[in-house]
Amino acid sequence: MEARRRTVLAAGAAGAAALVAGCSEYGDDGGTPASEQPTPTAPGTSTSGPPESSGTPAGEELAKTSEIPVGGGKVFAEQKVVVTQPAAGDFKAFSAICTHAGCTVNKVADGTIDCPCHGSKYAIADAAVVGGPAPRPLPPKQITVAGDTIRLT
Repeated sequence: MEARRRTVLAAGAAGAAALVAGCSEYGDDGGTPASEQPTPTAPGTSTSGPPESSGTPAGEELAKTSEIPVGGGKVFAEQKVVVTQPAAGDFKAFSAICTHAGCTVNKVADGTIDCPCHGSKYAIADAAVVGGPAPRPLPPKQITVAGDTIRLT
């Protein structure tokens, strides 16, 4: 009887090892391979990182500065970007794709960027997670502000 127990335990351990190895290929959301998930961004970093692909060609006008309220922001769903203005004249841009399940955030309200799918909320200043199941901040997007024009670069 003792030999059978060891055989079962050995088979169970091998199965568990295979399961762990299979799971490590995927990121926190369980559906997107870790290699395709955005790199976490430390709070307070600028939006000068490399741009993700978007529907707007580099340098094309995204918005006028007057369209982005101070203390708020605007979601550009087609371009998959959200632009915020945490303080007067301080414009930030982040991916509009929620880091939890890949939904597109749909609004900026009360100092947060909000996802309609599972309630994740991100701070408008640095896209840090402030609520919900999101595992990490929204990745930054690179923008330039010249005069009253905001361009996605």
